[in-house]
Amino acid sequence: MSSIRRYIGIGGLLLLGTAARAQTPVLPLDSVLHRISRNNPMLQEFDYRAQAQNAMAEGARSQMAPMVGAGVFMYPYPGQEIMEDRDKGMLMAAVEQDITNPAKLKAREKYQLSRAAIEEAGRDVTFNQLRAQAKTAYYQWVVLEKKKAVLLESQRIMQFMLKLSKVRYPYNQSSLGSIYKAEGRLGEVENMLVMTNSEVEMKNIQLNMLMNLPPESRFRIDTTVMAPQAAILPDTASLRAARSDIRQIDRTITSMQLNLQLENTQRKPDFGLRFENMIPRDKMMPQVFTIMGMVSIPIAPWSSKMYKSNQKAIGLEIQGMQKGRENLLNEARNMVASMALELQTKRTQVQNYEKKIVPALRRNYETTLLSYEQNTSQLPLVIDAWEALNMAQLEYLNNLEQLYLIGVKYEKELEK
Repeated sequence: MSSIRRYIGIGGLLLLGTAARAQTPVLPLDSVLHRISRNNPMLQEFDYRAQAQNAMAEGARSQMAPMVGAGVFMYPYPGQEIMEDRDKGMLMAAVEQDITNPAKLKAREKYQLSRAAIEEAGRDVTFNQLRAQAKTAYYQWVVLEKKKAVLLESQRIMQFMLKLSKVRYPYNQSSLGSIYKAEGRLGEVENMLVMTNSEVEMKNIQLNMLMNLPPESRFRIDTTVMAPQAAILPDTASLRAARSDIRQIDRTITSMQLNLQLENTQRKPDFGLRFENMIPRDKMMPQVFTIMGMVSIPIAPWSSKMYKSNQKAIGLEIQGMQKGRENLLNEARNMVASMALELQTKRTQVQNYEKKIVPALRRNYETTLLSYEQNTSQLPLVIDAWEALNMAQLEYLNNLEQLYLIGVKYEKELEK
């Protein structure tokens, strides 16, 4: 009766574990990247910066506020002798409006909008970095899940061999040293399982941080995700269109060119309008007014030197940015070619482990285990065969992880 209860309890725990696992959502890599793009605070910061620049551009064509004043005109000082009433002076009100040249306002608006485009390109650069971090954590999690499967299989094998050796020990078909060796190997596997589970939790928390989720959020991953493939080597034009850092440089250069155009408009004159109305204190005198139109003369030698030097400085900065872009494109093209070769080499190594090394060592282990079960081999030989298989499987997973990480760097260079 106690055995039945025990089996019922174990079955209930397994059902609860299965139900809890079924309730944990599975997030494919695309879903993780989409959530990062939508919810990551760093990317939202760039969105708000771009919106701020666009908001500033909305008021770029605004004119200066008008000036309003009031006072007296030709008003005598106190104590002065006034011979006639017309010498009492006048009360005066004035309105003045400075009018910025419309060409300057239009150029300022275009320049301000270009600043928003730089922020949007900066967001793409940051997202490319966050995407690479997310892919790295995701792929490492995939390898950890595969490693966990290998360790669980190793645990099952060692438990089986330990149980079998304990059964044979009373019949002098197994040594005490072999039993202790199997127990030690089983303890090592269990330690590695504990460490692997901890690393899985860490990857979960890292992805939660990138997706702006609480640290305690739990989800599962798609372990069937494929490693990136090396594509045809892109040319300079393709890299320039694909890479966000190049687009950011391009937009920065465009913004600097618009700033240069803005400086060029400084040679255009600005205007002013002033209206003054005067009310005489002598009722016999008529009310009079003054209207003045004014224009600036920016081509005067003492004022033109400033914007001319600014134009020269901006032109030199643009040339420097263009050289930097050329150097970045050259580095990127060589980096992509090198990574494509490295990716292909690592893929070949992984395939050799999958098709040759691991299958051969597995057959060796199975043959040795069969001999041990038939009492024609010793337990240490089985353990040695298992250790060789286990080390090859773990080395395969290490190479698989390197393949994933090289692929992440490759896709980061290509903005994929």
